[in-house]
Amino acid sequence: MSVVRLGAVGYLNARPLVHGLDARSDLFSLRFDVPSTCAALLHAGDIDLGMIPSIEYQRGRQTYRIVPDLGIVSDGDVASVALFTRVPIKNIRTIGLDTSSRTSSGLTRVLCREAWGIEPRFLPIPPESAARVEGCDAALLIGDPALFLDHAASGFARIDLGAEWTRMTGLPFVWAVWVGRADALTPPHIMALQEARDAGVAGSDAIADAYGGIERAAVCRRYLRDNIQYRLGEREAAGLRRYYELAARHGIIEGVRTADFYEAQVAGSQVGRVSGSRVSGRPGL
Repeated sequence: MSVVRLGAVGYLNARPLVHGLDARSDLFSLRFDVPSTCAALLHAGDIDLGMIPSIEYQRGRQTYRIVPDLGIVSDGDVASVALFTRVPIKNIRTIGLDTSSRTSSGLTRVLCREAWGIEPRFLPIPPESAARVEGCDAALLIGDPALFLDHAASGFARIDLGAEWTRMTGLPFVWAVWVGRADALTPPHIMALQEARDAGVAGSDAIADAYGGIERAAVCRRYLRDNIQYRLGEREAAGLRRYYELAARHGIIEGVRTADFYEAQVAGSQVGRVSGSRVSGRPGL
């Protein structure tokens, strides 16, 4: 069985998805990067499977598949993706977009038009500048910088993008999914990924403590327990479809491509069998 080159996101929210995979050298080699780099590596063929921003599934030129029932999801407050602004929303004229983000950048553009009714100018800026909201009225931050920034002490208002999305649509938001070439995985690979998720969720407190240290352990525990989910069901699929539709409406992607899933054999029954635009036992996206 081939060893799959796995590109994972280094942020806390992705750690439960890779729990124990570093010990599975028979199945995976593992590296960590920011989300946009994971997507770039996958598109370039430098990794076989990537935890990529959900929008990037629509931008890949290859025939991709999604690993069934796995993702980084929020239903309401996400805590780690937020707009930090020094002015009221209606007065925002410029927004700095964290260059490590792609799905979140697209969501910011959608919310500006669909929820907030503003047409700001968007400026790509590195995460360290975004954290200081340099040179713009507001800045998008994702991952650990957004989670740990003391916005009140910095003088910013904080707008949680997960909460804004769910308020607007009534649906969860899918931030990232495991994506790879159609021939990249076998059912044992998929089973190992799903088992890693289950073990990671069960051990989330220990993961949070190891990641956050003494000072941030409580924040990390609460984040993994209350803000992040790791399963793709019917409502999550509906949220992802709606995001793709709105992204296409506003020119963020060229069109909406139906999502296909890998097949997985679990306990003698098929999970994630692709059939047309739907997946047996899973919603079509």
